[in-house]
Amino acid sequence: MPVITVEGSQLSKEQKRGLILDLSQTASRIMQIPQEAFVVLIKENPADNIGVGGTMLSERHPKK
Repeated sequence: MPVITVEGSQLSKEQKRGLILDLSQTASRIMQIPQEAFVVLIKENPADNIGVGGTMLSERHPKK
């Protein structure tokens, strides 16, 4: 079983659903393996634990 791992900031349930579907479909098409064979793991990190360009993501994109 191929495994696709995505690590990033927190996503909504709808975003996760779309990401899992799109990644599975695309990998299936490219690798010519049935879509059902793919496992997608989403690892979410709090914005305080992600730094971009020397700044915490939570400071770059504060919640409203």
